[in-house]
Amino acid sequence: MRKFVMIFVAACLYYSGCVRLARWWNRRKPRVIVLNYHEASGGYLREHMLYLQRHYRVIHLEDALEQLDSGLQGDDPRTALVMSFDDGYHDNYSHAFPLARELNIPFTVFLIPGYIDRDRRYWWLEERHLLKHTKVEKIALDGKILHLNDPSERLELAQTITRHLHTAPSVAEREAFLTMLHQTLDVPAGLAEEEETTRPLTWQEIRAMQESGLISFGAHTLHHPILSSLIDEKELLDEVKECRTVLEQQLGRPVRSFAYPVGQVQHISKGVVQAVQQAGYKWAFTTVNGFNDQKSNPYLLRRIETDVSQHWLILAAEAAGLWSLFARLRWVPFIRAYINRKRMG
Repeated sequence: MRKFVMIFVAACLYYSGCVRLARWWNRRKPRVIVLNYHEASGGYLREHMLYLQRHYRVIHLEDALEQLDSGLQGDDPRTALVMSFDDGYHDNYSHAFPLARELNIPFTVFLIPGYIDRDRRYWWLEERHLLKHTKVEKIALDGKILHLNDPSERLELAQTITRHLHTAPSVAEREAFLTMLHQTLDVPAGLAEEEETTRPLTWQEIRAMQESGLISFGAHTLHHPILSSLIDEKELLDEVKECRTVLEQQLGRPVRSFAYPVGQVQHISKGVVQAVQQAGYKWAFTTVNGFNDQKSNPYLLRRIETDVSQHWLILAAEAAGLWSLFARLRWVPFIRAYINRKRMG
């Protein structure tokens, strides 16, 4: 029901002309819209690309930022827009890349070299995998015995795992915690067959994408720690700097853009920004919602988080800047009340 209401609201914004008016308003001055995706398959990516291609100048990331710096837009009056994918899932290659070639649409992938060509899943997928495949009935963690056949205690375990992983003070401690969990829960550490779309890209796939001229790459740290949680300043700098070094060696070209892991304000301290500057990047991206103009801080650039599971009408409202405005209104009381009545039957 909530999904239906969201699409209904997005349709009202679109067919009433509000989205079109917002697109026109956004063309008043040079700006760059950067969309932030993760996985590419199982949704409406083709519809997203067709809509964006029709209403925006979908261009390479660095071209868009260079144009923004110069204040030049060329003959096309449409707002510049960049599609970006964080992390480097396999379906960026198997699904998004064929669509990009078919429709001639560029996009950027922010990579995590420490996961490339490794038989391992991204750490934020571990909690779900561990609880799905464990056969043990209980686990001792943080001084408590949690029984996995009790839904509330199973949920508590999931929340505890997530908290540990997100607040780990070092990559080594995060990995040691995961190793302990795999052993205690009796779950093999390697990738499972059903995880094909969510496995990390390989260097061979990355080079094939780069050779097309449509896909570019940026840095997303070496192992994807939450940078503000790291207690060692040297590890912080290494995560940011070595990522760039490895990518440039493998790709044979400069890497000038960076995306902060998770990327909200609380994950980006002053020291984190300084490390990114010291590592030599020219631009760095958050996941703070919004557009970028000539006054934007190049190390705190904004992106609009979206997902291929969202209907293209919602994407249209997001890209125009209307969806975040509507969200801030908390869905308007009468819509929330309507949803609640339907849930209660």
